[in-house]
Amino acid sequence: MESKVNLEIRNNIAILEIFNPPVNALSLPIRKHLMELLDEAEQDNSVLAIIIVGRGNTFPAGADIKEFGNPPKSPLLPLICNKIEALEKPVICSMHGTVLGGGLEIALSCHYRLATLKTKLGLPEVHLGLIPGAGGTQRLPRLVGLLEALRITASGIPIDATKAKKLELIDEIIIDIKEDAINFTNKVLTSKTSHARTCDIDHHLKMSPDSTSEMSQLKESFAKSTRGQIAPQKISECIEATLTLPFKEGLSLERKTFEDLLLTNQSKGCIHAFFSEKRSFKIPEVTKSNPRPLKTLGVVGGGTMGSGITIAALNAGIPVTMVERDQESIKKGKHNVEKAYRRDIQKGRLSESKVTDILSRFNVTTDFDSLSSVDMVIEAAFEEMKTKKDIFRILDKVIKPGAILSSNTSYLDINEIALATSRPSDVIGLHFFSPANIMRLLEIVVPSEVSDDVVATGFSLAKRMRKIPVRAGVCDGFIGNRILNNYGDCAAFMMEDGATPYEIDKAIYEFGYPMGLHQMFDLAGGDIGWANRKRLEPHRNPETRYVHIADRICENGWFGQKTGRGYYRYDNGNKRGDEDPEVLKIIEEERAKKGIIPRKFSQEEIIRRYMAAMINEAANVIFEKIALRPSDVDVTKLFGYGFPRYRGGPMKYADSCGLDKILLDLKEFEKEDPLFWEPSKLIIELVNKGDNFGSLNN
Repeated sequence: MESKVNLEIRNNIAILEIFNPPVNALSLPIRKHLMELLDEAEQDNSVLAIIIVGRGNTFPAGADIKEFGNPPKSPLLPLICNKIEALEKPVICSMHGTVLGGGLEIALSCHYRLATLKTKLGLPEVHLGLIPGAGGTQRLPRLVGLLEALRITASGIPIDATKAKKLELIDEIIIDIKEDAINFTNKVLTSKTSHARTCDIDHHLKMSPDSTSEMSQLKESFAKSTRGQIAPQKISECIEATLTLPFKEGLSLERKTFEDLLLTNQSKGCIHAFFSEKRSFKIPEVTKSNPRPLKTLGVVGGGTMGSGITIAALNAGIPVTMVERDQESIKKGKHNVEKAYRRDIQKGRLSESKVTDILSRFNVTTDFDSLSSVDMVIEAAFEEMKTKKDIFRILDKVIKPGAILSSNTSYLDINEIALATSRPSDVIGLHFFSPANIMRLLEIVVPSEVSDDVVATGFSLAKRMRKIPVRAGVCDGFIGNRILNNYGDCAAFMMEDGATPYEIDKAIYEFGYPMGLHQMFDLAGGDIGWANRKRLEPHRNPETRYVHIADRICENGWFGQKTGRGYYRYDNGNKRGDEDPEVLKIIEEERAKKGIIPRKFSQEEIIRRYMAAMINEAANVIFEKIALRPSDVDVTKLFGYGFPRYRGGPMKYADSCGLDKILLDLKEFEKEDPLFWEPSKLIIELVNKGDNFGSLNN
C-alpha cells in the first residue's frame, strides 16, 4: 500500500492517520499530505477537533534521515508543527510505539498528548550530531522544565509513558489509540475549556538557585560524557534560551543551529554511522537463504568470554547449556553468570523474579553429551589452535545433524578449525567482544565451505542478541584485530622512536577515543597480545621491524589491570593508572640497543601516523575482500574499538580528510620504512580515479 495520510471523520472529529511503513517516517510526501489534510480539517466547519495517530507499529518515529543533507523542500516539519499549535480547533495526538525526533516534535505542538503504556518518547537527534530542528528544544522545556528537557535531549535516551505522565509530557495513558482518543476528545469538547498552546506555557521557565546549580552540574556531566561533541553543547544553549528569548526567536535560533550542524563533519560522521549500522545486516547469504531454527544454545567455556556470551543468549530468551572441563571450572562459570545478574538486581535493571526466570533456562555441566540436542554450540575456550580443534572433534561426534558449530576465536583460522570436523559446511566464526554481554559488535567470520543458511543464522542470532553484526572473511585477526595489529605496530614504532606510551595515549584520547591504546591493552590484558605475538613469531618476515618493549613488560609479569601493572601502574585500586618510570626505563633500554636517538612527536604527528596506519591496513582488508565494504570497517571500529562515533569511523574520517592527503602521508612515511608503510593498492586506485571509500559502500 502506498504511503499516505488518511482522513476519517467520526462524529465531528477528524482522525488523521499516518501510514509510511515501517516506522512512519515524516518524509516529504507524508508532510505534504499531512499539511493538506490539516488545512482541510481546519476549513471544514463540521470538524470540531483533530486527532493525529500512526497506523501500524508506531506513531511517527522521526524524520526521514535520508533527506538530511539534501536541499530542503516545503513543507518543512517546523511549518507543520507551528500550524498544529496555532489551530483554533483542539489537536490531540494519540501515540504508540517509538515516538522519536520529529514524531515527538509533532506531539509537542499538539494541544493534548495521549500514549499507550509501552510507548517510548525521546529526542535522539544528538546521536546524529544534531539538535531537534522543529521546536523540540523550545517546547519540551515549557512542558517538563529545563532540567528534564536537557536530560532527555542531551542524552538522546527515550523515556517511557509512565515517566512522561509524571513529567506532564503526556495527559493520559490509554489502551486503544483511536477509541480512547475519541473518548478523551469528546471530554475536551464537552468541557468547553480553551486548550493551552505549548508556546504559551511559561510556569516551568523559572529557575531557582538550586535548580540553576543542578543545571550547571548536569551540563558539566554531559560535557564530560560527550567530550569533543558539538551537538550537546548547542542543545544546552537552545534550551537555556527559553529563559531569555521570546518563543519565535527561540525557534529561529534552534532552526539556524540545526541547519549549521547539518553542515559539520560531526553530523555527517554520525549520520554515516547510522546508515552503516543498518547496512551491515545486508549480506549476500541472507538474500539467498533463511536462517536455521535456533531454540537452544551450547557454550563451551565459562571464562570471561563464555560467561558473557551465555548472558547475551539468556537475555535474548535462548536457553543455554554451559560445558567446562571440570567441576571447579564449571563452578567458576556459573558464578560469573550469576554475579552479573546479581549486579543487575542491585542496580535496579532487573527484578529478582525476572532473574530467577532467566536462570531457570541456564544449565551447567562437564558432560559434552548434554549438547546433543542443542541447535548451535559456541566454543569460547583458550585461544590456541590445538585446544579448539580437539573441542570441535568432540562436538562433531556429539551434536545432532544440522546443528551449527561456531568458534569465538579472535585470530585463528576458521577454515582449519572447520576441517577438524566432518561437517565444515556447519562451522562458522562468531567473534564476540569483551564483555560479550555488553559490547555490541559481533564479527561473523565466514569460512570457505560454510552454508549460506549457517551465515544467515549467525546474523539472525546477532539481531536477537541486539548485536551489530559485521561479515568478515578469514585471515589472521579478521577485520578488527588485523587492523588493530597494524596501528598497534605503528604506536610501538613511535614509542621506540621517542614518544612515550602516555603521550600517544593522550593524543588518542583527545582525538575522541574513550581511552588510549596502551590503556586498552592494559584493560584487555597484555598476556593476550603477547601470546598472539609468540604464535606469529615463526611466520614473521625477518625484514619487518619488530619492537620488543611490550614483550619486556610482559616478561616481568605486568599484564595490565589484572596484575596491577602494565604500561601503567594501578596502585590502590586506581583504574585510570599512573605513569610508570620503570616502563620508561625499559623503553630507553630498547632504544639504546638499537642506537635510536629519541625525538619529539607532536600530538598532530601521532594522530597522522596512527590514522594513516589504521586506514592503510583497513584499505587492504577491503581490497582483499575480508570486509564487504568500507562502512563495515567503520562499524567494526565504532562498536568494537571505541573509535569516536562523531567521526564516522576510519574510512569516513579518511574521506573527510581527503584520500589524496592520506596517500601523501603514506608516501612520506614510506621513505623511512617501505615495508610497513607501502600504500594500499586500493587507496592508490581510488585517488587516481578521484573516488573515495564512500563510493564503494552498497
